[in-house]
Amino acid sequence: MTQYLSAQTGKTVKNNSKAISNSIKNFSKKKDGIFVFGAREHNLKNINVFIPRNKITLITGLSGSGKSTLAFDTLYGEGQRRYLESLSVYARYFIDQMKKPKVDLIQGLSPSIAINQKTISFNPRSTVGTLTETYDFLRLLYAKIAEVRCPVHKEILKSQTAEEIAEDISKSPKDSALFILSPIARGKKGEFVKELNQCLSLGFDRAKIDGQWRSIEKIHKLEKRKDHYIDILMDCITFKGEDTQTRINTAVHRALDLSNSFVKIENNKGFEKTYSLDFSCSKCDYSFLELEPKLFSFNSPKGACPVCNGTGLTYEEDYFYEESEEELEDETCPKCNGTRLRPEALQVKIKDLSIDQVSSMSLDEFKIFIESLKYSGLKQQILEKIRSALLERVSLLQELNLSYLNLDRSLSTLSGGEAQRVRLASQLSSPVIGVMYVLDEPSIGLHSKDHHRILKAIKKIRDRGNTVIVVEHDEESICNADKIIDLGPGAGEHGGFLIAEGTLSEIKKNKKSLTGDYLSKRKKIPIYKNRYDKKKPRLILKGLKANNLKNIEVTVPLSCLVGVSGVSGSGKSSVVTDTIYPLLFNSINKSNWPVGSYSKVEGLKNIQRVVQINQKPIGRTPRSNPVTYIGVFQMIRNFFANLPSAKMRGWKASSFSFNVPGGRCENCKGAGAIKLEMRFLPNVFTTCEVCNGKRYNPDILNITYKNKNIYDILNMNVEMAVEFFKNHPYIHHRLNFLKEVGLAYITLGQSSMTLSGGEAQRVKLSKELAKKTHTQSFYILDEPTTGLHFEDVKKLIAILRRFSDQGHTVVVIEHHLDILKSCDYLIDLGPKGGFEGGYIVAQGTPQQVADNPKSWTGKYLKKYLS
Repeated sequence: MTQYLSAQTGKTVKNNSKAISNSIKNFSKKKDGIFVFGAREHNLKNINVFIPRNKITLITGLSGSGKSTLAFDTLYGEGQRRYLESLSVYARYFIDQMKKPKVDLIQGLSPSIAINQKTISFNPRSTVGTLTETYDFLRLLYAKIAEVRCPVHKEILKSQTAEEIAEDISKSPKDSALFILSPIARGKKGEFVKELNQCLSLGFDRAKIDGQWRSIEKIHKLEKRKDHYIDILMDCITFKGEDTQTRINTAVHRALDLSNSFVKIENNKGFEKTYSLDFSCSKCDYSFLELEPKLFSFNSPKGACPVCNGTGLTYEEDYFYEESEEELEDETCPKCNGTRLRPEALQVKIKDLSIDQVSSMSLDEFKIFIESLKYSGLKQQILEKIRSALLERVSLLQELNLSYLNLDRSLSTLSGGEAQRVRLASQLSSPVIGVMYVLDEPSIGLHSKDHHRILKAIKKIRDRGNTVIVVEHDEESICNADKIIDLGPGAGEHGGFLIAEGTLSEIKKNKKSLTGDYLSKRKKIPIYKNRYDKKKPRLILKGLKANNLKNIEVTVPLSCLVGVSGVSGSGKSSVVTDTIYPLLFNSINKSNWPVGSYSKVEGLKNIQRVVQINQKPIGRTPRSNPVTYIGVFQMIRNFFANLPSAKMRGWKASSFSFNVPGGRCENCKGAGAIKLEMRFLPNVFTTCEVCNGKRYNPDILNITYKNKNIYDILNMNVEMAVEFFKNHPYIHHRLNFLKEVGLAYITLGQSSMTLSGGEAQRVKLSKELAKKTHTQSFYILDEPTTGLHFEDVKKLIAILRRFSDQGHTVVVIEHHLDILKSCDYLIDLGPKGGFEGGYIVAQGTPQQVADNPKSWTGKYLKKYLS
């Protein structure tokens, strides 16, 4: 028997098997679906939920209300665990290491697939092309129809059969004896005892070794550390006998068998030539391996650059055991120049383009290239089959408004929304049915004009015969769901209750639902007074040409909240991230970062500081956490080191760090978990058996303040910690800003790798709020509304306007119309993405942009300003 907090009464009640049995009976009366009974994972308050099968169920609520806990940790987590149970004994061994969700019963659960923001691969070999299998078909295309060129003479190389080689040899100069040789070593070290004995046993007695003719029988072994060139004599042809062609044919076949692909001929007048079953040059000794898809794979030793092993970078991090909190910069590999492939693969071309050049095209350009290919005969038949598969996958990506991406774009460089849509496209190309899909805010990064694209894709998955569960805040997505589940009423300990469920109209009518309040317009985000003044200083940039920008002029009024809008791929990041930010950074810090092309800039003297608050992780290892990033953990460690019990033992602040020897658990090196390699499945992290996941040794855990040790402190959520440290001004002050930006529910020691991009961005925002700077700063934020409910967006707007009230400039790349209507000035780019974007469609106040008939943003913004 268990106890839980009733969502209806708020009182503690008892839960027993009879209640579960009654619930199952009630469930059987409902339509086919998934039933969750007694979900208590994290902050969920023992809720019961019914999810209809083959429908779209949308889960919404404030940040930290329990949405992801229900969708991913409970439903998907249990689905994954049950899947492993169906596998081999080896796989089932690891099931005990997986945490079972705290739930009494889940009935009717389908096989599950999760597509969320936190599953972006940090492996540089994972690209848009590999994830969607588009690159796999492109590799096949290059292996079947491409041309190979000699890197020296640039002539097209062709492979030959043994018969073609023999026929060509018979045309050799006939004025002297011709030696037919089998090259068994070409610059290789070794003694070659085994190889030479084998040749002798096959009846070959003569060889040319390192330029000297020698009898094989008299050779015992060669010098081990020297590079050797060994050519075994097959036959000596004088072109006088009637059986000359027969002897040449025999010698060629025997040479190919011995050397595994090569035949060499030479005479005593300096003539020599090498033939190969593979591609070889008629003018030099250059030969090429057989064309196969693996040659173009940077995940295979046959194709990967030998210097960077296919990463394209000179640095690759061990994400689990790396102790540094700093984000390390990767450098392009000097050998392959970032292409990830070995030089031989880059010599293979279609229409004079290597596979890396084609992969670097935008998807729109790639489609045009593939459609333009034309051959004859067998090559055309092969092309048609591969082309249809390529165009199908590219079309799916285009449907999801990703035309501006490249196939070689690393997944780690994508935003959470882009990564989700790429994975969604890969699912659309594999028509599975009977699956439960769990999506996490798939509308992230989409302009209002393009929301219908993602909704169409989700409905396509549903209509195929799948159950779709979506964690979302977007109003249009909510309105298109078959069922809505609203959690709340608050975040963290104040959340986890089932506030409302039902259709859109039922949610709107429910006055307990905060989501319903905003959907029904009982609550609204206010329209702020515009502060744009033409007389104020401005930053003006002229002749911007970075990426797809069309020689545009951009004006940014200072001491204002400025929004940069436009469809995906319209050039927003090219303006702000690639040009404005590095330009200001270089000017202020006297550095030399790469800056997007521009012709002139005015107003730099009015900016003394620039800060980019993006959605990149605040740390790339499980050791990093929010309080370390904002500088509070050092204060907490200092505080514990100054406690009398710690001073008595001579402990310092470093003793309370799990990153260095001394106070940490040495079994897990302070990680709290041990990594288990699973070979064919993702790695599993198991709780350390010595410290039970607490990271510290027992002596350190005996040091307490108000009955809490350092581990207990790290396990507190922000709201609890703010109260706990209320008498410690500096710690309290810093933690309170985390609460203010809507992160009251996260724990102090929560791994930064578990934070979404939006959460990481708000941690960075809280760090800036805590700084008391009188320097005029220029803040840049990229989609700060990621993961935010209507109520959270309202709080965020107040914070951003507070920055600009203090005289700072805040530039926000954003699609959220409530943010855009609250800006003082908007820069709208477009009209489309990719090479059809890069123009300024409209600039001015939100009202001026709304009145501009050319602006898609203005069209949707107009109703928000009314």
